Amino acid sequence: MKTYQLYIDGRYVDPAQGEWFDSIDPYRGEAWAKIPRGSAADADRAVKAANKAMWRGPWSKMTASARGKVMRKLGDVVAANAERLAEIEVRDNGKLMAEMLGQLRYHPEWWWYFGGLVDKLEGGLVPIDKAETFAYTMHEPVGVVAALTAWNSPLLFVAWKCAAALAAGCAVIVKPSEFTSASTLEFAALTKEAGIPDGIFNVVTGFGPEIGSELIAHPGVAKITFTGSDTTGSKVYETAARSLKRVSLELGGKSPNIVFEDADLSAAAAGVISGIFAATGQSCIAGSRLLVQNSIKDKFSGRLLELARSAKVGDPMQPDTNIGPVATPVQYKKILDYIDIAKAEGARCLLGGKPASGPGIKGGQFVEPTIFIDVENSMRIAREEVFGPVLSIIGFDTEEEAVRIANDTIYGLAAGIWTKDLGRAVRVPKLLRAGTVWVNTYRAISYMMPFGGMKYSGVGRESGIDAVREYLETKSVWISTAKDVPANPFVMR
Repeated sequence: MKTYQLYIDGRYVDPAQGEWFDSIDPYRGEAWAKIPRGSAADADRAVKAANKAMWRGPWSKMTASARGKVMRKLGDVVAANAERLAEIEVRDNGKLMAEMLGQLRYHPEWWWYFGGLVDKLEGGLVPIDKAETFAYTMHEPVGVVAALTAWNSPLLFVAWKCAAALAAGCAVIVKPSEFTSASTLEFAALTKEAGIPDGIFNVVTGFGPEIGSELIAHPGVAKITFTGSDTTGSKVYETAARSLKRVSLELGGKSPNIVFEDADLSAAAAGVISGIFAATGQSCIAGSRLLVQNSIKDKFSGRLLELARSAKVGDPMQPDTNIGPVATPVQYKKILDYIDIAKAEGARCLLGGKPASGPGIKGGQFVEPTIFIDVENSMRIAREEVFGPVLSIIGFDTEEEAVRIANDTIYGLAAGIWTKDLGRAVRVPKLLRAGTVWVNTYRAISYMMPFGGMKYSGVGRESGIDAVREYLETKSVWISTAKDVPANPFVMR
């Protein structure tokens, strides 16, 4: 069993208090690695190292083009290590090897894209309305960034947050989830191999109240970027606000996947299944509310049942497995509790609804693919984020009703639309209060496209050019070219 260390200032170091905790393999239910338990002293050490490296070290002296080359090299290094990193993530969070390997093979694109963007973050000359004055704007890094990542896709979130932050010229301290820290600690060594200067990328691990809160409140941290639940996100926001830190929050969702009667039903069924059962439903963008037009509801539900029944539950390392274990014991209990709540509220369970069992299932953290019908949008199963393989089917009659139900939620992260009507494909996305709307597809992401939510689903955007702006400050510079002395120095020119 491997014992990891923190990564601070370009070196692996033991935690200040000399304590570690076990990382549990969700499939086998066994400890497989020891993770350092960081403390306030470790947070302070990392913040000081990051500030020194960013403001006084080589990072600040490198040209933008030189920084971009180092970042693109990191993409190359990650690409060469994708399979090894994916295996570590599967051991940590139990998601399918097919999905995690796909993520890790795509991960380098963020470093290549933002590495290419670094020397294109131009300021501008302002044709100012003051005589004998030269005025321009420039962009500067906001400061040291604390990146708090979630357990469902640890290194994907590192790419989303840190590539943009480094492109802006910031230094970062990553605090991964205590459930899935190993891959981020392994990734840290690759930053050094690529040539990222010491102190620019740091990893401190441990529990939220002991290390995460310290980073959020630390006066040496200028920006917080967090992925997690809206409940925790609001606490992060509140703590950061006390010292007026910049904040980006990517939080929960209760995303509607809307199927109209004119849709390609085969494609829509595959998209709905992927939207909720891929990643065992452990995704902030999971299409957990299926809104289906009543004229096709029974027919379409039948197609879904056929597909869902074919899902193989088991070892996430096997290529033919479709649904793996739930990542944590706490989440496993939460999913089963919500299934009981749905049944008590009157939703009818068409499929699943209990723990999964059978050959190849170990560890005790498996939930059957579950589908509820006769769901009302007022039910808790339709309003609260389950974060598991649980689908709620809600009927509607008209487009207007579908939009109303879709928007009747505190969340606004994502939505899906399935239709052959071009007018509807253009019209409905404008009406949905969601940061991402997919039409005739679902769960598509790209390093080029901004991602983030509305309402309780968060603040700010990740990926795309918009993401870099989250880590930059705009500075205005005024230069007077006047040779005369003001006639009245008490009056502003």
